[in-house]
Amino acid sequence: MNLLKELTDRKVLAVVRADSPHLAVACVHALTEAGIGALEISLTTPGALDAIARARADSPPDVLIGAGTVLTAEHAELAAAAGASFAVTPGLTPGAARSSALGLPLLCGALTPTEVLAALDAGATAVKVFPAATHGPGYLRDLLAPLPHAPLIAIGGIDARTAPDYLAAGALAVGVGSPLLGDAGRGGNPADLADRAAALLRAVGAGTTTRAGEAR
Repeated sequence: MNLLKELTDRKVLAVVRADSPHLAVACVHALTEAGIGALEISLTTPGALDAIARARADSPPDVLIGAGTVLTAEHAELAAAAGASFAVTPGLTPGAARSSALGLPLLCGALTPTEVLAALDAGATAVKVFPAATHGPGYLRDLLAPLPHAPLIAIGGIDARTAPDYLAAGALAVGVGSPLLGDAGRGGNPADLADRAAALLRAVGAGTTTRAGEAR
């Protein structure tokens, strides 16, 4: 699996945080039904590893399900054992190093040019520029001026309105959490989540697919 190509093609990475593993899996189902095929379940979710394993078992093979907020080496090992397709970290954590050592594709968090280079040197498949909204799309352009080949994913404070701006600035994909999830992780209506997902995909011009992998 070429994670970099998949994220570039799909353009959206959904960030799932929920109050329980059951709600996390329900969010994954709603998002994949809406056409989002790349998701991370944050390990801050109670029972996140169980949710990753259940979502992996329930989802078509072409749906990518990663583990987010991988802080420790143990997190990386447990995420891999749960069937995570990739690991996401907020920075250069021990979990980032262990994910790379395990061969688990890594989206490593960074903000400054020094951190971006360190993340790539640590084996990151792509660099998660976080928190992106703090500095805006122009900051990605500034990063890419001296680092034109750096694979950057913008995450943090991005919604359907601003996502196209980050892609236009050079992000290969955008990660969207709270503006997309809304109250779904706390038991809100999955249909509303699906509507927000569809609106986000329209905004970034990404094609949607059904869970069976058939083009809509």
